[in-house]
Amino acid sequence: MASHKILVIDDSRVIRMRVRDMLPQGNFEIIEAKDGVEGMEAIRAQQPNLIMLDFLLPRMSGWEVFQAIQASPELQRIPLVLMSGRKEEVTEKMSEPFEYFEFIQKPFEQKELIEAVKAAMVKARKPRRNAPAAAPAAPATPPAAAGGGVSPEAFAALQTQVKQLQTEVAQLKGQLSKVLAFIKQKMK
Repeated sequence: MASHKILVIDDSRVIRMRVRDMLPQGNFEIIEAKDGVEGMEAIRAQQPNLIMLDFLLPRMSGWEVFQAIQASPELQRIPLVLMSGRKEEVTEKMSEPFEYFEFIQKPFEQKELIEAVKAAMVKARKPRRNAPAAAPAAPATPPAAAGGGVSPEAFAALQTQVKQLQTEVAQLKGQLSKVLAFIKQKMK
C-alpha cells in the first residue's frame, strides 16, 4: 500500500504519466485530475499529501485552484508544487520568492521533480502570515472615502489607466518571452 497520495492536476495526460513514472514505485499513490474543477473535488475527497498543480487548466484555472487552496487553512498545509511551461505566467500573478510552495518549469527531469517535492514539503511547514502569497489587489473604494481627497471620477480614471497599463505590461512580457525563446533557440 502506498504511504503518500500525490494529486497531479494537469490537463496534459503526458505530464500526469511523466510524474507517475518519475516517482519511486510503491511509495506513492498517484491521483490524477485533468482540470481545476476535478482537482478541487479530488483535494476535498482524497486529502492528498502533496499537490502538483498546472497553472493553465480548463474549467477552473490553476490560479483559481491556488487561490482556493490559500483561502483554506487546512489546505494551505498540503505541500504544493506549481507547474508551468512559462514561469512568467506565474510571476505575473505572484511575486518571487515563492514562500509557501515550490515552482517547477515544464518540461522537467526526475531529479528536478524530486527536489521540487522535497522543497514543497519544507515550505508547507513554514508558519503562515495572515495573507496568502498573491499579488495585492487594487482598493475597492476610492481614497476620497477614506479622506484622501480624490474625486470618484478621478479615481475611476486612474483605475482605467492602471488596467490599460497592466494590459500593456502583460503584452510586453509575452513579447519578451517570445524574444527570449527565439534567442535561446538560435544559441543552440
